[in-house]
Formats: sequence, structure tokens, C-alpha cells
Amino acid sequence: MRRHLLPPPEASEMERLARAAIESMPDHFRDLLGDVVVRVEEFATREQLDSVGIASHWDLTGLYEGRPIDMQSQWDSGDLPPVITLFRQPLVREWRETGVDFGALVHHVTVHEAGHHFGLSDEDMHALEDSVDD
Repeated sequence: MRRHLLPPPEASEMERLARAAIESMPDHFRDLLGDVVVRVEEFATREQLDSVGIASHWDLTGLYEGRPIDMQSQWDSGDLPPVITLFRQPLVREWRETGVDFGALVHHVTVHEAGHHFGLSDEDMHALEDSVDD
């Protein structure tokens, strides 16, 4: 039985929701996310899955790729900007299976991945998410 009969949000709507999640973060976090690129892809690539030890492309909803800011140096050059990628199909599947508000789901995954940019632990990321205005 499907919980949602509405069509799933398009990639552009997911990107808008992710950017809104970043904009709702406290200033000191948001300012440090200025160079992070936000993307939406249908599924993770095999390389992305392998990088985090996940076998199925249905099991990865978001990924941070880049060097956390605590590992960056002013002397770094030639690096690509850090990227937060949301994976649309796994997020839509989770939305349909759980009935969680889609915006809240995107918000949660975006904040979690942004936490990796800061080198935060899972516990730290939960505290950050709790401090963000929905």
C-alpha cells in the first residue's frame, strides 16, 4: 500500500528544499557552507557507494564529498569545491515508506551531510539539526 498518491518532488524542488535547510542554519554554520555545492542525482554511482561501504543504491540518501573544514588549509589549491549530493529515488522511496514529510526528510539529510563538512560526529549533527529552524 502506498502512503503518498502525490507525484514525487522533482530534482529542482529537492534542491530548493536543501538550500532552504542550509539557509535556516545558524549564521556561523551557514557562512562556512558558502562554497559547498548542492546537487540532486537520481542514484549514487558505484564509486560513491563504495566510498562509504554501501552495496545498494537504494540505501544512500545523501553524501558529502570534500575535505572537512578542520582538515583544510589556506595553502590548499586545485581542490574541487565540496559537494552535498542528495539522491532523489532513495529519498522518494523513504518518503513513501515512512510517511515522513518530504521537506523534513530533505532537511534532515542536508543538515546531516553539512555536518560532515564541519567534521562533526553523529551526536554533534543531531544537536545541530535540533538547533535549526524548520
